[in-house]
Amino acid sequence: MTRREPETEEDIHLTGLTAEAEIRVDPWGIAHIRAANDQDLFFLQGFNAARDRLWQLDLWRKRGLGLLAIDFGPGYLAQDHAARHFLYRGDMEAEWAAYAEDTWEIARAFAAGINAYIGLCRTEPARLPPEFALFGTRPSCWQAVDVVRIRSHALTRNGVSEILRANVMAMADAETDLLRFEIDPPVDVKVPNGINPADIPLEATRLFKLATAPVTFETARLEATLEEAWSWSEVTDLGDIVQRSAEEGSNNWAVHGSRTESGRPILASDPHRAHAVPSLRYLVHLEAPGINVIGAGEPSVPGVSIGHNETNAFGLTIFGADQEDIYVYKTGRANPDLYRYNGETEKIRRFVESFAVKGHPTQWLTLSFTRHGPVLYEDTKKNIAIAMRTVWMEPGSAAYLGSLAYMRKGSVAAFGETLGRWGTPSVNHVSADIEGNIGWFTAGFTPIRPNWHGLLPVPGDGTHEWAGFLAADQLPRSINPGEGFVASANEMNLPADRDPDLPSIGHEWAEGSRAARIKSVLRADHRHTLAGSMALQTDTFSRPANLICALFERIAATRKLSAAQEQARALFAGWDHRLEAGSAPAALFEVWWMKHLRPGLLSHFAPGQELRQLLLPGDFDRLLSLLQQPEHFWSNEDRDALILSTLERGWEDCAARLGADTTEWRWGDLHQALFEHAASRTKDKDRNAWNVGPLGVGGSRSTPMHAAYRLSDFGVNSGASVRLVMDVGAWDNSVCINTPGQSGDPRSPHYGDLSDPWSKGDYVPLLYSRKRIEAETAHLIRFFPSESLQEFP
Repeated sequence: MTRREPETEEDIHLTGLTAEAEIRVDPWGIAHIRAANDQDLFFLQGFNAARDRLWQLDLWRKRGLGLLAIDFGPGYLAQDHAARHFLYRGDMEAEWAAYAEDTWEIARAFAAGINAYIGLCRTEPARLPPEFALFGTRPSCWQAVDVVRIRSHALTRNGVSEILRANVMAMADAETDLLRFEIDPPVDVKVPNGINPADIPLEATRLFKLATAPVTFETARLEATLEEAWSWSEVTDLGDIVQRSAEEGSNNWAVHGSRTESGRPILASDPHRAHAVPSLRYLVHLEAPGINVIGAGEPSVPGVSIGHNETNAFGLTIFGADQEDIYVYKTGRANPDLYRYNGETEKIRRFVESFAVKGHPTQWLTLSFTRHGPVLYEDTKKNIAIAMRTVWMEPGSAAYLGSLAYMRKGSVAAFGETLGRWGTPSVNHVSADIEGNIGWFTAGFTPIRPNWHGLLPVPGDGTHEWAGFLAADQLPRSINPGEGFVASANEMNLPADRDPDLPSIGHEWAEGSRAARIKSVLRADHRHTLAGSMALQTDTFSRPANLICALFERIAATRKLSAAQEQARALFAGWDHRLEAGSAPAALFEVWWMKHLRPGLLSHFAPGQELRQLLLPGDFDRLLSLLQQPEHFWSNEDRDALILSTLERGWEDCAARLGADTTEWRWGDLHQALFEHAASRTKDKDRNAWNVGPLGVGGSRSTPMHAAYRLSDFGVNSGASVRLVMDVGAWDNSVCINTPGQSGDPRSPHYGDLSDPWSKGDYVPLLYSRKRIEAETAHLIRFFPSESLQEFP
């Protein structure tokens, strides 16, 4: 192997470093960090994260801590106020003890590393990302507690869904709500005694959705006056958060060596989240005596949550454990601060906190909590208050930080033993080791609800209390199953023989199409390869297309079709139901299904526009059942008529969008990924300079290559940003991709360099051995300790 000389080199002296160290950046922007000890390693992980993602890190911290208004003005005060409600406010000693034993030391070093890069930017201002100059702001220093106190960036569960279900049932019934979210395992959804669904307004979602919303930059928001501050309390449309919760998931699998061509296990993982620039995920390699781990995490969190060490690989997807509940309280007529609990009177706790606001005096705002959690809504006329209980308020619930316990474990069995320390989000872990073992483990703090299922708001009077959490070994898991692989894609995967009298784990899951396709392909592949896993991660087969086109063909065989329907039949003939970017039938199908047939189904079963808005985007498994088994719900004649009439409109719609010549139709011409920088809309010129794309891509939310899109314009807004496929034991064969690039600095060559291969389904090497890394180093940074010692924050 020919060794290349680094294209660039630099030497940096850092206070706080105890020994010489280095970072080697490969041609794809992946940093390989090597240090002499753990303290230096995590110090440099923080430094390196800031080197590539300082603007993202600073914005993440300020959003999470409720400190946006000090930089950006009154338009961000309401978001700050919301975020402060969801900070961890419990015992910090219990918090640190909930993770790996050295978590506090790791977080301390990580925060110090971020601060070291901020200090370097002060002495070398050219290093500061350009966003700071655009807004006239400066990055703030971190403390170790910032790593764990911020919870609101994590994936959420069904709190908003409970409020939506109450609203649907106030207008209709539980059966209608199944169009929004099918319940599995099925249970009888009953309104608890003392709860009136009509008393629970959609306004009760505002605080929570604002606390979990991304930061947006609009000129009007940046120029808002103090009097206009609360007009910016609805920065995220309810439909956006509902759709986001339905679409953010993941795929993963581990294939036993008995079913691979090499005889070694293969592990693949591709987490799906909202697309952004920079990417939510970040790839990094951490090496010091006793630790050698590579993979993906979030840049604000030390460690690696998806990847491998020298002997064990690991990946994750979201598991639908229910980690939130909505509580409703009867408050006092004379004193609305009081509510009843276990026959006694309790008081809503009110805290007044200071909020610095750019250009204005400090504002003092009240935060309100019941014994269960933040107060979301109060109505003094109806004498009710509504609050949320979430595992976020429990020690050990900082998202992904549980990976510090497992990323250093050398086997599947040892990996599984750490998962009592995994709090959030609730996930399906898969693992594979060099001894040939594979495993699937579900993990996450799962409340025990002795007398309810967690699907509707409940009284806060003491009658509906959590009885602790399920023990980690009481959650589903499997090691070396007879089928020869483990896989998950956020589907309902509770064991069929689980006792229905046991406490509920969860009842709301992602559409089953991705999981069905993945398992079908793996079952049929007895000599699985890395190429096979790459193809499966980028597979665009659509189960809805397969089922619906087959229905249409059966109907067409017995009916006289219109000209448009005949043309559609001809276009669909012989189609393999893959939503490839260059496919004409894929374009027609998605326009028909998502813009006409799906809305037509909702209109038929849920008359009334206001009700239908609450059901969007609809539960796809339920909607497909309505089409496949009409005798249980409606007549075959009505079903057939709807399919034909909506196809007619879908054909006309597609022609209006793409032109009359069907040979020019391309799904990728509609379905495009644009990685839009949050600040781009505030720039006076070169507004698109920091955006990446648009890129025409295949897939949909129903395909293993998850590429969900806005219903308004088909713009891709969610899916896999990072993909990893790992050859267990032959680690240098492993591959990955992160989009749009590793760096968040628009000036960096690694800002958008991976977006094009990502859009084509290509990968880059996930280098691991020292020999390969040294041979492929593009940029070498050598670090030397300064003589003075830095005080860690």
